[in-house]
Amino acid sequence: MEIQIKKIAPSNILTILPLMVEYTKGKVHEDILKERFLEMVTQNYECIGMYYEDELIGMAGLWFMTRHYSGKSVEPDHVYIANNYRRKGLGKRFFDWIHNYAKEKGCKTSELNTYVQNYPSHKFYYNEGYEIYGYHFYKTL
Repeated sequence: MEIQIKKIAPSNILTILPLMVEYTKGKVHEDILKERFLEMVTQNYECIGMYYEDELIGMAGLWFMTRHYSGKSVEPDHVYIANNYRRKGLGKRFFDWIHNYAKEKGCKTSELNTYVQNYPSHKFYYNEGYEIYGYHFYKTL
């Protein structure tokens, strides 16, 4: 299986919208996603795509920041691989690429959030060497 992983140019960010609609299960309207991603690419955000031939089959947003407790860090966000391509070792391959890329950019740590009920992701992230350090709290303002 010929897989490519590469950074998506900010000018092409909207190519991820079909996968994002699938990822959010339609809970966030496509127009809102479009608006938010166009803003996100102006911040410390990059998007990585996984391609099979020319088809986008996976994506991950990467937020870069410096944290007082861990130094320069990357936070993978909205990591998603299309259903037909799961359980083929692509998640591990994706994270190997992400971790190497982050190291090249000077990152010393990686941290992420995952939903409490998303048990398959917990197992995956444990296997990738992540540990639970706390809780993520959310409040609508």
